[in-house]
Amino acid sequence: MNRREVLALSGALAAATIAGCTGDGQPPAETETETTATATATTDTPTETPNDEPPTGEPSVDDERLAALAAGNAEFALDLHRQVASEQGGNQFLSPYSISVALAMTYAGARGTTREQMEATLHYTLGEDVHPAFADLRAALEARETAQDPVDGDEADAFRLAVANALWGREGFAFSEAFLDRLDSNYGGGVRRADFAGDPDGERARINGWVADRTEGRIEDLLPAGSVTPDTSLVLTNAIYFMAQWAHTFDPEDTEDGTFTALDGSESTVPLMRQELKANYVDLPNAQAVELPYVGRDVSMVLLLPDEGEFESFEQSLTASRLFGVFDAMRERIGDIVLPRFEFETEVRLSEALSNLGMSAAFGSDADFGGMTEGDGSGLAIDEVFHKSFVSVDEEGTEAAVATGVVVESSLPPSWGELRFDRPFLFCIRDRPTDAILFYGRVVDAGAAQGDE
Repeated sequence: MNRREVLALSGALAAATIAGCTGDGQPPAETETETTATATATTDTPTETPNDEPPTGEPSVDDERLAALAAGNAEFALDLHRQVASEQGGNQFLSPYSISVALAMTYAGARGTTREQMEATLHYTLGEDVHPAFADLRAALEARETAQDPVDGDEADAFRLAVANALWGREGFAFSEAFLDRLDSNYGGGVRRADFAGDPDGERARINGWVADRTEGRIEDLLPAGSVTPDTSLVLTNAIYFMAQWAHTFDPEDTEDGTFTALDGSESTVPLMRQELKANYVDLPNAQAVELPYVGRDVSMVLLLPDEGEFESFEQSLTASRLFGVFDAMRERIGDIVLPRFEFETEVRLSEALSNLGMSAAFGSDADFGGMTEGDGSGLAIDEVFHKSFVSVDEEGTEAAVATGVVVESSLPPSWGELRFDRPFLFCIRDRPTDAILFYGRVVDAGAAQGDE
């Protein structure tokens, strides 16, 4: 199928890749859905970009700190997407925001190389200002926990966005007051004491219950069996629930079965929703993009459709500046969209992906989270980062839920494997506080040193 048959000004869009993106963008004006296709543009700004040069841009928010946070989070989102895609393939649905927030709470206690690697991997360019920046973003999102359509103001229940954070700390663990204050003031994540030593599985169930409650039951068992142990010192969690109605819903009577061609070339029959509408659109080099706003129009879904045969190269070449360039370049146009209904879950463990992206120190025995404790923080390391998500898209809108759990444990010392004293060796007995050598000797013939046997 030629891509110009997929979406032109009077064509249709079949989604080969679906990227759920939130941003300010340029929401289309409120209009009635057109009843006939037309090739007449509604603005004088061209939709096409230069054939050999993809558009670039920056976050549209005026606040410099929020703009830096958005830019860094977008870079991290694309880095992580590519890494997980290369490891697992298949459909994916991640929340880079959720992961970044959970790790930012961990980063608040990081020092030295651990901190530097986390900054580079997570694209935290603000230093200590990253925490108040996340607080500002949290406040902005809380203002959109419910939304009303600007035309139909009685649709208050058609949009919901809820974000929650929590810190679960081992009973008796000496947290730094500065660390706890930073998490409480910037993330609303007050400490909840947990009996990890006495009842690790019971506390795991308690944390999973908290996550399930805040995701309307869509995310269950975030922390799998065995993930919380008596060595667990703390668990940091973030949960997000999102449910929104399209600003222009699809008519179920227009939904028909059609063919979807997968990345490997295989075909399947899926329900394809269809709608003619006025929406933000851009024709890019090797791809097209369209933006579907939700009720309230502060949040939207941006769909990116690479040309046939160009999916992997487009996916690999997409950068944050190019993604923002897509947002900037979209202009209001009229056309048809054909989009499959879909629903799936993603469950990943991110320690390998994050290590490969550059923050391996946080997972090793040399991790430094001294900022978390009243002591030196030695022995603390991230054991695993768990991420679980759910997404459902249909004629009415979108439901999505995600949760991230960062499990920090008292790390085991490095293993040397097996050390066999089966040849001559030296030994000494020392007084550790003074390093006084009390005894010193050697064994060169263990056979002759078997007492009176």
